[in-house]
Amino acid sequence: MEISRRMLTAAIGAGLLAGAIASTAAAQTVESIKSAGTLKVGMLVDFPPFGIMNTSNEPDGYDADVAKLLAEELGVKLQIVPVTGPNRIPYLQSNQVDVLVASLGITEERAKNVDFSAPYAGISVGVFGGKDIQVSKPEDLSGKTIGVARASTQDTGVTKIAPADAKIQRFDDDASAIQALLSGQVQLIGVSNVVAAQIETAAPGKYEQKIQLSQQVQGIAVRKGSSELLTAVNAFVDKVKASGDLNKIHEKWLGSPLPAFVTDAKK
Repeated sequence: MEISRRMLTAAIGAGLLAGAIASTAAAQTVESIKSAGTLKVGMLVDFPPFGIMNTSNEPDGYDADVAKLLAEELGVKLQIVPVTGPNRIPYLQSNQVDVLVASLGITEERAKNVDFSAPYAGISVGVFGGKDIQVSKPEDLSGKTIGVARASTQDTGVTKIAPADAKIQRFDDDASAIQALLSGQVQLIGVSNVVAAQIETAAPGKYEQKIQLSQQVQGIAVRKGSSELLTAVNAFVDKVKASGDLNKIHEKWLGSPLPAFVTDAKK
């Protein structure tokens, strides 16, 4: 009898726990956000220029500007909740935030845990160099010196396509690779479009992307099953793309137009 009671107690406890988990992962609605009067947005604050802390110690950046427009669209106040890469999705699933505007790349694996909006941003990785260097395909890298951040995505990408006689110089970080390019130590570097924006700031009009290595789009994430909210968020993304507001944000923070692979991407 005692064993049966223990088993029953354990079963009840497990059921309550499962119910609690299901409850915390409940779908979010537009009405619940409007009733609360505040949109809680999870955002990275250590991933410039998408997420930063400004001189007033407030969240800022590309994602912050998008979050502000989304809150305005819903007619509510904005509360940005700083998150980290690992805890972004758990924060959303546990109701600590309503949505994620957190530089979250759209992948099949992540789509098992959250629902993604249409892309609102994107990161591409490519080979950049001076406009006077004739490079448009992998074979053109023959004999060239190419700088990359060691063990980075761009290191992998450049190594994969570079001819055997290309000289790949590996640096501790992107900043060192940029400095090598600006000083003439290397002819080309492999970097993301985010880093390329820094190059444009340092030397306007001097460098350009030669070869694209990879690209990934980012979406606003909502809890699984939040179809009504997702529809509203998608309508918002379409609206700010069509109005040019999203392009203005991209120009402001990355110094270039919104990438075509973002505007053309289909969910």
